[in-house]
Amino acid sequence: MTTKLFGTGVQRVEDERLLRGQGRYVDDVLVESGTLHAAVLRSPHAHARITDIDVTDVLDLEGIHLVWTHEDLAELSPALAEPLPLLIPHPALTHGRTQYALAREEINHVGEAIAFVVADDRYLAEDALARIRVDYDFLDPVVGIDAARAADRLVHDDVPGNVGARLEQENGDARAAIAAAPHRLELELTVERSASTPLEGRGTVARWDPDLGRMTVWTSTQTSTGVRAAVAAKLGLDLAQVDVVTPDVGGAFGVKINHPWPEELLVPAAARVLGRPVKFTEDRREHFISSAHERAQVHHVEVGFDDDGRLLGLDVQFWHDHGAYTPYGLIVPIVTSTQLLGPYKPHNYRVLFESLYTNTVMVTPYRGAGRPQGCYVMERTMDAIAAYLGRDRADVRAVNFIQPDEFPYDQGLIFQDGRELEYDSGDYPASLDKLKELVGWEEFPAYQQEMAAAGRRVGIGLACYVEGTGVGPYEGAHVHIETSGRVKVATGLTTQGQGHATVFAQLVADELGVKLEDVEVVTGDTRRMPYAVGTFASRAAVMSGSAIHLAARRAKEKALRIAADALEASVEDLEIADGVVSVRGTETSIDLGTVAVLSNPLRYAFDEASKAATQFTVGDSSKPTVAENHEPGLEGRDFYSPERSTFASGMHAVIVETDPDTAEISILKYAVVHDCGRLINPMIVEGQIHGGVAQGVAGALYERMAYDESGQLLNASFMDFLMPYVTEVPASIEIDHLETPSPLNPLGIKGAGEAGVIPSVAVFAAAIEDAERLDHPGLAIRSMPISPSELFGLRRRHAKEGA
Repeated sequence: MTTKLFGTGVQRVEDERLLRGQGRYVDDVLVESGTLHAAVLRSPHAHARITDIDVTDVLDLEGIHLVWTHEDLAELSPALAEPLPLLIPHPALTHGRTQYALAREEINHVGEAIAFVVADDRYLAEDALARIRVDYDFLDPVVGIDAARAADRLVHDDVPGNVGARLEQENGDARAAIAAAPHRLELELTVERSASTPLEGRGTVARWDPDLGRMTVWTSTQTSTGVRAAVAAKLGLDLAQVDVVTPDVGGAFGVKINHPWPEELLVPAAARVLGRPVKFTEDRREHFISSAHERAQVHHVEVGFDDDGRLLGLDVQFWHDHGAYTPYGLIVPIVTSTQLLGPYKPHNYRVLFESLYTNTVMVTPYRGAGRPQGCYVMERTMDAIAAYLGRDRADVRAVNFIQPDEFPYDQGLIFQDGRELEYDSGDYPASLDKLKELVGWEEFPAYQQEMAAAGRRVGIGLACYVEGTGVGPYEGAHVHIETSGRVKVATGLTTQGQGHATVFAQLVADELGVKLEDVEVVTGDTRRMPYAVGTFASRAAVMSGSAIHLAARRAKEKALRIAADALEASVEDLEIADGVVSVRGTETSIDLGTVAVLSNPLRYAFDEASKAATQFTVGDSSKPTVAENHEPGLEGRDFYSPERSTFASGMHAVIVETDPDTAEISILKYAVVHDCGRLINPMIVEGQIHGGVAQGVAGALYERMAYDESGQLLNASFMDFLMPYVTEVPASIEIDHLETPSPLNPLGIKGAGEAGVIPSVAVFAAAIEDAERLDHPGLAIRSMPISPSELFGLRRRHAKEGA
């Protein structure tokens, strides 16, 4: 009997292939001779006008097949010479700007693409780049939020004040509520710039088939269908002429949701012109200076509250550094402005943000996508209220929670998907109880005193968050039962290590009553599923999972109908287990593979099995062979489109130790309580949490993008960009789950992909501040990430100010 797999920690089916080095990434595609290689000349300057580009010394080099600058692009396709798409327009984005595939007249950050070369190999291509001479008229760069706000210099001459967008939302009258509140506080909170830095950078391979008039593109992306549409539009091709395949992806974390990157257009264009496959593989420095960053924001908070710490009014203004261009619109600051509220009821809330241009790499979502900043702001505010009132930090949070009987709960704002910010389900008091038990919250004061007596300084912090997941507009799925009995599943979003091949197979195996090993899942291939959106915002399980479930149900309904005819039984009397359809309580049965044969009436027999479906064998001769409103083949196809997002939630707690002399920060214990609705595979969810926590440790204590005043990125290598090793992340993480099913999808699930990273900056700031209380009372951490040297300096400044 087939065992139900939903809720079971099934081992990942993709791991053996990947761990044995049998993964197939973009750089592994078309490695045979004949494939040409591309390289890109990038600006060494942050802000300048291009006065001349001389490629003369490249044109006659042996092994060089093509060299392009912007002026060459219009001859290929007028659309290719236009700015790249602004993917997500918004009414508040009044001054959106995007780059050209190759810079036209002005460059606006170090790393911007200027020229494109295709050669026999990458070595020749790089040598050719060194021969291209570019003359510049240098302009003063704008670096950092302070410089952008000052607006003494402009990134784009036609963008006043460097302000790309200004957006305000309000529910109630926050300013009046704060003015009338018995207690008020103001805080300034900063989060610095960081980046995704996946192990595999960007990469694109393309091959043009002149006989079929068809373009095939392999690219490391989070949206195959998006790249397909962009390539078709920019190269003047019909959508049906373009296939995009996303093979294994060596990490993405948001940076690869932006599309099209210049190379995703230039490589296919070159392949068509040259009639040969062309490959581009980004190197590490290129990824640092020409892909995308995130996180940098400065926040001003005003809050009013009562004697219990209950929020009466909250007014937040912040400034978001979106870099030189805005291809992904305002998603990151909108998410911050709305997800900042977390599990709380502010009663009166106003938020205003400005999204600013700087001469630095553009910003697109990075795992968390604005939520870490929002969580940091709200949780630091909660800690400040607790300190002001002398109350327990957990109690202040509890008094502000939305209660379980208040769902669905409308926060009165508009979320990133244009829908109401309405929470679907949750139980925040229960999560807090679980977290306090996991971390030993009530016992910690005694432990802290015991450690202090031994000369050690320890602190505890907690942070709560709500995460909007499963954003629309839709995803689809196709489930096909082969005549062998095996099941082929296709969905259009892409995979970057989330375990889709396992989780989606579990859903299909359960619905169809087949063995897990008989289900094969394909993602990110537009030949198999041409309609899709992409992998981002913790949406894969909710969106594609629901679509796959619905498609499998359609296939099952068809299988039971055909089997009922073959077995002369009622559909209601049938069941499927281990790939066999049987009549309950009898020995009568038929394999699903045979049902698949019968589903496709044939004129010709190709083997013994297919004889059963030929015209003299199957069907009623008095009726059409394929009944009205039916189709041949045993398959199901369906799409899922949600009313609005689902809202997962969670709470993290950490105990840290800070060295009194060196300010070194050590993690002693880390605990997580997470609610993503019903769990399809608890082991995979916990893996997501572990990975997110590791990334959160990096963002809180190590990683930052360090620009100098001229716009040069000073740490554009793994030698200089600090990342935690396994020795710096928690050796073990205590995890507990709460399951409050979502009423918005057929599976009752919510997303989990970004949960581990969202509260990390907030929880570490709280714990470090708590550890410093004994020796440095009143020391406040208002800027993250924080390194030992910065904590050391903060101690000195605090002591000096208190002297």
